[in-house]
Amino acid sequence: MSGALPPLREVIARHGLAARKALGQNFLLDLNLTGRIARAAGALEGHDVVEIGPGPGGLTRALLDNGARRVIAVERDARCIAALEEVAAAYPGRLTIVEGDALKTDMAALADRPARIVANLPYNIATPLLVGWLQTAPWPPWFSSLTLMFQREVAERIVAAPGGKAYGRLAVLAQWRARPRILFDVDRRAFTPPPAVTSSVVELVPRETPLAVADPQALETVVAAAFGQRRKMLRASLKSLGRDPAAMIEAAGALPTQRAEELTVEQFCALARAYAAER
Repeated sequence: MSGALPPLREVIARHGLAARKALGQNFLLDLNLTGRIARAAGALEGHDVVEIGPGPGGLTRALLDNGARRVIAVERDARCIAALEEVAAAYPGRLTIVEGDALKTDMAALADRPARIVANLPYNIATPLLVGWLQTAPWPPWFSSLTLMFQREVAERIVAAPGGKAYGRLAVLAQWRARPRILFDVDRRAFTPPPAVTSSVVELVPRETPLAVADPQALETVVAAAFGQRRKMLRASLKSLGRDPAAMIEAAGALPTQRAEELTVEQFCALARAYAAER
């Protein structure tokens, strides 16, 4: 069906869709690559797919061509709507365009379960979007998988193991409720305009049951405090929580002299439980 549509470069030129840095836009025009991302999301037949920041619709076309029952495309840039409407016309009844800010859009209300989220995320909102999805209530969530494009540095932070410099807030939150892995890298030259860094496609599959019991907000608070001063020992970095650090650290089976990057996800959950119990 996408063969009936004009080339993306022609669409961009006709609609004046120069990418805007303020919106974190880097358009993906390589059809082989958009197809690879769509296939990486697994069998899409019978599934709704939520896409964030579709721009002129390159990945949108690939998702539809790869069998998505329906794509819900959330786009903030009003300039892109006309281009997306052309895609919608080529795939009758299968593309729903939502003009608005993804950070303020109730995506769970738009898609039928089990939905999949597939997106070349705008770099400037990628992390808050991911954290929001990971804090979804109730859990398991309304989506069955996340296949997302990040800057390579962010991707490495999502999958990092304890003990390394990349291990931090994102790793704990992502690995607590999901199984993340980097699928493949994308060269900067694949984008228009090329970003300054390499990108990576990351898959996150929600765990049916999180690694350990914890309240999402308590875990977020504890992790932010611990890694907010990651060079300090836990006995110092956790003082900002207004609780007795020693009791919390003991509950987590950790040592006061350890630093945040040395704790496992399960230990952070124990810290969060101890923190919540004293509130």
